[in-house]
Amino acid sequence: MTTEQDRTKTPEAEREIPETSATRRTQATRRGLGDPGTRGRTTIADGVVEKIAGMAARDVVGVNAMGSGISRTFGAVRDRVPGGTKSVARGVKAEVGEVQTALDLEIVVDYGVSIIDVARAVRENVVDAVERMTGLEVVEVNIAVSDVKLPEEEEEEPEPRIQ
Repeated sequence: MTTEQDRTKTPEAEREIPETSATRRTQATRRGLGDPGTRGRTTIADGVVEKIAGMAARDVVGVNAMGSGISRTFGAVRDRVPGGTKSVARGVKAEVGEVQTALDLEIVVDYGVSIIDVARAVRENVVDAVERMTGLEVVEVNIAVSDVKLPEEEEEEPEPRIQ
């Protein structure tokens, strides 16, 4: 029977260590290859960050729409075209570097909400979502409030051209 003392006296080479992913990683690191998760490079396109930020901004209560009036009008037309897709990145511009990103958002808020509170909530939600999903550091989120949606205003819908 082997005692605790006997095990500690056993030379390292004689010990049987079961091979696990951790031991393989350690062996690979000793060979100079580094952790497998760090081999290679990941790039994230501006459009990916724009979509994440757009979705996160739209989730905030008080944000009625994204983008300027013209982009929303064109977007509404594009949304109605068969096969057209809804642009979740409308009203978002991202500049993505290797480890950081900066964002510009254009939003429309609902009448009666505190614009300062909505802007703060949008910043917090966008920063959290982008950093969590991409690993990029968000250095700034600039927000331009381009309009206020009044309760009696109808949604901007283009008139159909064909009757």
